Amino acid sequence: MTPQQILWVVTAYAALLYAVAWWGARRADNATFFTGGRRMAWWVVALGMIGAPMSGVSFVSVPGSVAEDAFSYLQMVLGFTAGQLVIAFVLVPLFYRLRVTSLYEYLEVRFGVAAHRTGALLFLVSKLLLSALKLLVVCRVMQQLVCTPLEIPFWLNVLLSATLVWGFTQSGGVRSVVRIDLLQTACLVGAVAASIWAIMSHFGWSASTLFEVVSNDPRSQILFPSEPLSTRSFGKMFAGGLFMLIAMTGLDQDLMQRNLACPTARDSQRNILLTALMQGVVIFLLLVLGLLLYRYAEAVGITATGDNLFAAAALGGTLPMGVGILFVLGLVSSTWATSGSALTALTTSAIYDLAPERWREDAAQLRNLRRKLHALLAGVLCGLVLLFAYGTSDSLIHLLYGVASYVYGPILGLFAFGLLTRCKLNDRLIVWVCAAAPILSYLLRQLVLNYAGYAIGYELILYNALLCFGGLALIRKRP
Repeated sequence: MTPQQILWVVTAYAALLYAVAWWGARRADNATFFTGGRRMAWWVVALGMIGAPMSGVSFVSVPGSVAEDAFSYLQMVLGFTAGQLVIAFVLVPLFYRLRVTSLYEYLEVRFGVAAHRTGALLFLVSKLLLSALKLLVVCRVMQQLVCTPLEIPFWLNVLLSATLVWGFTQSGGVRSVVRIDLLQTACLVGAVAASIWAIMSHFGWSASTLFEVVSNDPRSQILFPSEPLSTRSFGKMFAGGLFMLIAMTGLDQDLMQRNLACPTARDSQRNILLTALMQGVVIFLLLVLGLLLYRYAEAVGITATGDNLFAAAALGGTLPMGVGILFVLGLVSSTWATSGSALTALTTSAIYDLAPERWREDAAQLRNLRRKLHALLAGVLCGLVLLFAYGTSDSLIHLLYGVASYVYGPILGLFAFGLLTRCKLNDRLIVWVCAAAPILSYLLRQLVLNYAGYAIGYELILYNALLCFGGLALIRKRP
């Protein structure tokens, strides 16, 4: 595909995106923006949530990681499924019982104002960092495929992307986000299915042949029992997936804001269970696609690997143009949707967790406040993308989970201490414990690697949460 063709595809999708957002924003008010009015049908949320956690990082990095990590990522998927059960039957009933708008209001009920604001600040920092990394993926690809050939500077590429994301969420909020999630899921699943079908057609394979090829390829290995200390051993990846999912979904205002838009806790639980099943299927298809892409690249002489492989195969001219169009749609839809929902969640958390309560008493004042904060956070996101662009490698999936392990660990520790104990805490010291836990986690990671040869992988989030839990136990109030 030529740069002009790709630009037309992106422009057409952006127009469709704004049409869907406008439809979702009709008769919108503050309640619509923050919670969708708690009137969203559970199956609508569930279908949208299939693709919601999958940004452009997952779309290009999961297939690209197959050469190095094979299908070991499925071990994390098992952990994800277990984590969804914890969210559905432990966290959802709690949040519905408290009728919270922001998840971190629970921390104030349980521990006090300082815990509430500490949890919210941790979320704000983590979400901004992770959203910037996700948006960076689509900006890099668009720069390579469109902007550089058309002599558009990278900073303008980033500014236009951030402005577009701000525009389609600034009125409808959660209601628009849920509808856009449906569009994202359709584009992502369609791109993966069409790419698999095109490669099968290229080789003349039937479904049974595909099964045989995938089964016999060494890159489809899932378990690595001979590597008990490596980062892809089953225990590490399962634990990492379990606690990463609880922290990054169940304790994340962004994703849980969709689940809490359902009318009842039972509807939300149905949504979560269906989402867990379908996400596992989509991730498996991404891994199968990765294996096929490497075989296809070897056959036609494509030298790209890692994050660049999918784009090189889809847009290189050897596959049908429809695959290239669906690749572009899958990439931009997944990243724009996750970035837009992140801005909505960040705005919600900033208002309900950090702003004085009196600012929410008047509806007009609240509307003006959320619009200003929404625009400000979009500007911060744009700046972070530019900052990361000059300091990160081409492979972002491991960096994304690495950052999440450090910043979500204290949130997980705070909620775990609240749910598993009845202790009260010294409110003033909570922020210091939450700041110390990631630093101690980093030191622990280096020590065990240097002196024991044990490489801590995605399970780092568990050690981080345990360090935070232990620190909170030290500052508990005596009876």
